[in-house]
Amino acid sequence: MCDPLGCLMVSESEVKVVEQCGKYHYVAHPGCNCANPCMCQKANGTLSMRLEQLQVTCVTKTKDNVFITINVAVQYQINNDEESIKAANYRLQNATQQIRAYVLDVVRGAVPRIPLDDVFTQKEEVSSRIKSQLTEAMSGFGYRIIASPITDIDPDPQVKAAMNEINRQKRLKDAAADEGEAVKVRAIKQAEAEAARIEIQAKADA
Repeated sequence: MCDPLGCLMVSESEVKVVEQCGKYHYVAHPGCNCANPCMCQKANGTLSMRLEQLQVTCVTKTKDNVFITINVAVQYQINNDEESIKAANYRLQNATQQIRAYVLDVVRGAVPRIPLDDVFTQKEEVSSRIKSQLTEAMSGFGYRIIASPITDIDPDPQVKAAMNEINRQKRLKDAAADEGEAVKVRAIKQAEAEAARIEIQAKADA
């Protein structure tokens, strides 16, 4: 806020944009700054310089027509330079809405080209694509994208149950195959032992 003496206080991890006669004048950084009311100087906009995180949830479908819910955690921050702060204050009305729109656009453009099983193995590639496009789009508004990892991939409950059943059957099949191999090995060992015993007995009889 600005007191009658023209002292503009700015909190830590914030900046304020100061205007004079309705036109940009300068960026006020944390601490006590001068803003002369007699010269029509006043603060117009407070921006946080902290690292922010936005959780974006997107429902889309895969190449094999399975609906999944994907959660993306976007970490972003305003660049700490005058031009970036001006751009963030004047060029962008709502950063979170803009970021969310870009994330949804990338996810819905990429995932429908990938089969369900490959979505899990290619999530790093999708995450990298999200960060790349966000970085390009948001740099013009004074923001930088730190990371955009995919934190969760959740298929439709029925599909998830079917996947779990397939995995269970596969494990049972593998276990049965392992047991069959073990029985075979034991039978061979027993046959070899019996053959050796007969050979020893024959030599003893001779």
